[in-house]
Amino acid sequence: MLFSKEESLRILDQLITIRKFEEKSIELYKSGLMGGSLHGYIGQEGVAVGVCSQLNKDDYLTVTYRSRGQAIAKGASMEKLFAEMMGKVDGYCKGKGGPMHITDLEIGFLGANGIVGAGIPIATGAAFTAKKKGTSQVSVTFFGDGATNQGVFHEALNLASIWKLPVVFVCENNLYSEMSPIADMVPNEHLAERALAYHIPAVIVDGNDVEAVSKVTQEAVERARNNGGPTFIEAKTYRQQGHMFGDAETYRTKEEVNEWKKKDPILLFTNKLIELGLVTDEIVEQLSHEIELKVEKAYQFALNSEQPNYDEIFTDVF
Repeated sequence: MLFSKEESLRILDQLITIRKFEEKSIELYKSGLMGGSLHGYIGQEGVAVGVCSQLNKDDYLTVTYRSRGQAIAKGASMEKLFAEMMGKVDGYCKGKGGPMHITDLEIGFLGANGIVGAGIPIATGAAFTAKKKGTSQVSVTFFGDGATNQGVFHEALNLASIWKLPVVFVCENNLYSEMSPIADMVPNEHLAERALAYHIPAVIVDGNDVEAVSKVTQEAVERARNNGGPTFIEAKTYRQQGHMFGDAETYRTKEEVNEWKKKDPILLFTNKLIELGLVTDEIVEQLSHEIELKVEKAYQFALNSEQPNYDEIFTDVF
């Protein structure tokens, strides 16, 4: 077991927190309290928690529009997240970002981005800054399988390799690029093969096994901090819902979804802790209840937050 009992409980807490937050977010979207598009993270929590468990507060992070899981795992405030998603003044970007564009520089969260692959060069640039300044900071970027077809992905990997930058590329391969099976879009069985072309060490990991994700991230982060250069992690995972809320999901079968739900990251980790005698069903139930109360409190904070004034529209915009 990689984690101690105390660490295991913290990891379980984060996994359940992200799940409960996402479930509440769907409720808000359904009720019309949130604008824009909502891309759920349910089913992929093991990747965010596993990776972020090995990062320091000042390490850099860029993510996709499916970003609340990583934000929470990195230490973001649920109150501010809900407020931002609801377009309120107490949100991280004073309501301008909505559910797809969230930033918190205090925890190294350089921003979620609605443009596919756009966070990859930003994280690579942050890694260049860390190396130039001689800090021990590491930069991590999350992106989906479809982003590996973007030209900027290849440019960033090439630069990271020749300059040996302290960056970790985390590909969350959930098998679908929006509504298109990734198997129909690339000739590679494993996307990690693409990193090898740039002489970047690559590893494939079960993204639903939070402990396995944490272990490979630990090795990648240590390499980066010790001037060993970048690492590419392909985390095989699955989103249990559509690409975004309202997705008809006609491109995959219910049988496929149900099979993947049996490999739910929270279910797998909870069962492992129970088998090891670190938790009981009662402890998990109590923890889940306490988290629900925290999520509800965060939601009430956002609900009571003020709407931004119209003069805010042009502030902080460059």
